[in-house]
Amino acid sequence: MRVVRGARPASPFTTLPYVGQGGKLGSMIKTTVYLPDELEVRLDAESSATGVSKAELIRRGIAMLLDSAERPKRSRELPVFDSGRSRTPDEMDDAVYEHIKERAARR
Repeated sequence: MRVVRGARPASPFTTLPYVGQGGKLGSMIKTTVYLPDELEVRLDAESSATGVSKAELIRRGIAMLLDSAERPKRSRELPVFDSGRSRTPDEMDDAVYEHIKERAARR
């Protein structure tokens, strides 16, 4: 990572311009991470061995975790209606819309 010179954040939440992997220009938000001593020692060693900054190693680790944790959204089942008689399509539409409206009102 290479921080663009002259970029000074006004607050800790200001985004900083940077040139990332592959020379792409982007922005980052500064954050603080607390690490146990053992993890800090391992991170220092990996950074020294690979020549990659600790910040970049942390970003890569977070990206790997989030990429592997992506799960497809599970579709919700529609409610089942049993009135003892068959309903017309319009009645079914009305019942479904009413159910959705009731659920939305509870939120």
